[in-house]
Amino acid sequence: MLALSITLAMSWITSHRSTVVLAVGLVCCVASLAVAQRRFSYRWDQNRENIPYDGRFTFARVRYRHAPGGNWAGGMPSWMHGYPLAEQNLMRIMKEVSLLDVHGDDINVVTLDDSELFRYPIAYIIEVGWWTMTDAEVEGLRAYLLKGGFLIVDDFKPSGWRGIPGGGWEPFRDNIARLFPDARLVDLDPTVPIFNSFFQIRTLDDFPQAYNSGRPQFRGIFEDNDRSKRLMMMVNYNTDVSQYWEWSGRGLRPFDDTNEAYKLGVNYLIYGMTH
Repeated sequence: MLALSITLAMSWITSHRSTVVLAVGLVCCVASLAVAQRRFSYRWDQNRENIPYDGRFTFARVRYRHAPGGNWAGGMPSWMHGYPLAEQNLMRIMKEVSLLDVHGDDINVVTLDDSELFRYPIAYIIEVGWWTMTDAEVEGLRAYLLKGGFLIVDDFKPSGWRGIPGGGWEPFRDNIARLFPDARLVDLDPTVPIFNSFFQIRTLDDFPQAYNSGRPQFRGIFEDNDRSKRLMMMVNYNTDVSQYWEWSGRGLRPFDDTNEAYKLGVNYLIYGMTH
């Protein structure tokens, strides 16, 4: 069913690309109306069971044991920053601009050592300056990526993180060294296919910032460190793309900036499901 949904979605893109930008603008309004009355808070019920696999696309967020101090998000762990509003709003966008069959409100939470991870073509992890991994989680994520999984990494910054001079990048880099000792995290530019998988993103130089200073940096890891092969990991560094998704129902960020963040999110999902 997922393969059929992707085919339909890509067919829709081909015939309706000229109207997509307008559609996203309209959907931002839809998302705003849909969540305007929701409580603006982080919530996760550890007793809640994930919805079972049925072939439809389900957004999967990665849960990890955070480093000391990583429970600053309203007293909740760092991995759930923005959960579930950010991904629920992105799923509404996907429903409106494509024919992809998605679970809109049901967001699953997975750990990297869970075999269920392999049911999701795309996984999402956030605040990786606090990210820790057991040996089993390292092995699980490595196998997931090598078998075709795609990981989106979002929301971490260079300074003020756990007292580390290099900020969130250093603990993230250390985790990647355990995962793929020879991996090269390379800077990406708009010519990389992920930035043209749905919307044509022509520049990353002026991408809006939610709260960080300086320019965001978009990096990635390619299979076999070969830029002509599949991108296995998309890394949003020194920026928080998902905060625009999360806050689109609150009117706290400019409309045009929010559109740009949704374009990135849609591109990431389409790329992850087609590569």
